[in-house]
Amino acid sequence: MLRFGIVSTAKIGRELVVPAIVDAENAVLAAVASRDLDRAQALATRFGAPHAFASYEEMLASDVIDAVYIPLPTSQHAEWAIKAADAGKHVLVEKPLALKAADIEPVIAARDRNKVLISEAFMVTYSPVWTKVRALLADGAIGELQHVQGAFSYFLRDATNMRNIPELGGGGLPDIGVYPTVTTRFATGEEPERLQATVRYDSEFGTDIYASVKAEFPGFEMSFYVSTQLANRQTMAFHGTKGLIEVVSPFNANRWGEETVLLSNQSHSETQAFRFQDSRQYVREVEAFSKAAAGGEVEVFSLEDSVKNQRVIDAIYRAGKLDGGWETV
Repeated sequence: MLRFGIVSTAKIGRELVVPAIVDAENAVLAAVASRDLDRAQALATRFGAPHAFASYEEMLASDVIDAVYIPLPTSQHAEWAIKAADAGKHVLVEKPLALKAADIEPVIAARDRNKVLISEAFMVTYSPVWTKVRALLADGAIGELQHVQGAFSYFLRDATNMRNIPELGGGGLPDIGVYPTVTTRFATGEEPERLQATVRYDSEFGTDIYASVKAEFPGFEMSFYVSTQLANRQTMAFHGTKGLIEVVSPFNANRWGEETVLLSNQSHSETQAFRFQDSRQYVREVEAFSKAAAGGEVEVFSLEDSVKNQRVIDAIYRAGKLDGGWETV
């Protein structure tokens, strides 16, 4: 059983990842750390963790945990991943790991010198939904893939939310732009070569609130948009010469809607529905991470993959300043 400590009592940890750690077959919640001991103790009591700490440093220095989960504001992810690694702990860190691809290199160095596992928490890459999409594409179910189309949006105007605070790593691209990108890369096994983008910013917050992207991959194109100030939407579609794959509830599984992969034939006269009643993507993420930390052979999202995904986001920001010009990824 991998003993996890949680750095902070952030909402995503409380609602999604901590319950997944508790439910996982090979992990246990051992400790909670917060700068407010009462908050740490309350969360520890709620989920049955035996230890609570009033500082992150104190927990990292203890021998009651083997690994940490980091759901801090984005701007602190890389910093605390390095500190945890230097304390000899394995690290599962929320996405995005960093705000620039270059900032991930010191994290890789920390992983290598301490011989620990560090992984960015892209839960979608552990979902049977996306494993199914990858298998369908590999099997040629839609012929030659020609175009991928996606969207991810929500509406949030709360000035106190970290997603609207540049200093904390806020913005639509870091928060949700990473998802159409990572799922396309995961499902196809291909990397984008160049892209065009329109990026719009909020005049009050200074964060990016809308991005529309066209990317060229080897053999196919991808287009998607993301926004933090549009009505809620999630969709991903893979369009081929012989068929179409549509992913229902592609990112926020079980919270957005029914988890389903739809495979339609060329004439759209027949559609197969592959339904997943509960993908348990966060539990699968924790179990895969725990198995890998113990030396097991299991696919986890690597830091090298994190660099590749962040390079796409970096290129989108650059392309957004080019007035329609192409930017190399």
